[in-house]
Amino acid sequence: MLASPPPSAKAFVPFVSVENMMRLVHRIGIETVLVELTDEIEADFRRWQVFDKTPRVASHSSDGVIELMPTSDGEVYGFKYVNGHPKNMAHGLQTVTAFGLLAEVSTGYPVLLTEMTLLTALRTAATSAMAARHLARDGVKTMAMIGNGAQAEFQALAMKAVLGIQNIRLYDIDPLATEKARRNLSSAGLNVISCKTAQEAIEGAGIITTCTADKQYATILTDNMVGAGVHINAIGGDCPGKTELHRDILLRADTFVEYPPQTRIEGEIQQMPDDYPVTELWKVVTGQVTGRHEAAQITLFDSVGFAIEDFSALRYIKRKLEGTDLYQDLDIIADPDDPRDLFGMFQRAQ
Repeated sequence: MLASPPPSAKAFVPFVSVENMMRLVHRIGIETVLVELTDEIEADFRRWQVFDKTPRVASHSSDGVIELMPTSDGEVYGFKYVNGHPKNMAHGLQTVTAFGLLAEVSTGYPVLLTEMTLLTALRTAATSAMAARHLARDGVKTMAMIGNGAQAEFQALAMKAVLGIQNIRLYDIDPLATEKARRNLSSAGLNVISCKTAQEAIEGAGIITTCTADKQYATILTDNMVGAGVHINAIGGDCPGKTELHRDILLRADTFVEYPPQTRIEGEIQQMPDDYPVTELWKVVTGQVTGRHEAAQITLFDSVGFAIEDFSALRYIKRKLEGTDLYQDLDIIADPDDPRDLFGMFQRAQ
């Protein structure tokens, strides 16, 4: 069991390596994990107001960004360290890497340290599925996936598991990325179609997900490409100067966001004036406002990722680890028998 140590106990911290994270997800089943994570995140959106909220603490450079994403519900504190370096791919490195931590508010002692590169991909896909569950038209069976990099398969599987999507239409400027995604999804029970253009990919799609990596203002979708009734998950624009949609799309769409102070800096709406109207997604989840109110409505989830989603994922993993051997105990907290005698503990180590 991953019981939290009392202040007087030896404070080993459970650590989940990349290998153990993969084993855990395989043991549970990836589609089950995606469904359960979707529900976990939605449950925390329903209690949105209890959380500390702040835009992520970002250190930007010409190469990318390094960020800390903290939050707390008053009982548990969590943060994620994450980077975004689009140029990494050219050097055989991940564009995004991450790790995360949970701690008890009552003692300040960490109770979980884990990789979060894989977990971020899972929680991002689950968040997309949660948004689409509230904003997309009922009965949608086809999704277009524009940008077929590291996130693509997770997004496709989440939409299949949570919404019943049957058809995935893939497009990427790099045909090798599309072939990679098609190959990885070949046994997933989906009808996977590789497309030569973004226009071809969105034909017949009720959900369009954009997830590209270039750190620049880009136009992945133009206004004339987006028809009535479509739901868009825009998840690639996640830092200043990086967008994917033509601003005219935003003029036609009803836009939903996680946390406006962060999204106005990093999301698609950075293109728009400060008074551009947005709706916080948690208000839709709790029923305070209506998300989709007519079939012809264009809905846009301008997703940049928020700390509460990581918090949900960390708590989910902590719970799923209980009774398993899929973690290591790390001795990273100095915890002398007498809390006043740190030096004595140091001396005894000679």
